[in-house]
Amino acid sequence: MPSFDSKYRIYTGGTFDLLHWGHVRFLEQCAQLGELWVGLNTDDFVKQYKGEYPILNYEERERMLRSLSCVQNVIKNESGADSKQTIERVRPKIIAIGSDWANKDYYKQMNFTQEWLDENEIWLLYINRTQGISTSEIKERLKS
Repeated sequence: MPSFDSKYRIYTGGTFDLLHWGHVRFLEQCAQLGELWVGLNTDDFVKQYKGEYPILNYEERERMLRSLSCVQNVIKNESGADSKQTIERVRPKIIAIGSDWANKDYYKQMNFTQEWLDENEIWLLYINRTQGISTSEIKERLKS
């Protein structure tokens, strides 16, 4: 594993609906690696991907993320399922994702390959997911 430099640009993407301490912990860990950029999914993409709109709209989610000292920039993921375009605009050294993706096909989800990562000199790094909290779990609590 290469040593990381705080000058590295770090990319992570997501919806970040109902921002909770698991999200914040993840983003803080990402920011320890360098300058953190968050690719934020649009409301329409969330509807297309998850079948429902996020509870908080794009502007609300963006404002929450920008209020965190660990987030240096938020960029709209306007390319939807093909995140390569957004990632190329950021030009990160590292893409950080939660370890809950370790048993899923993250490459297919993001529409890239290991070869594409290698060509762009980008490392993919899994960060341990915070157990015991998730947006889905919060939504279930609200229904109860």
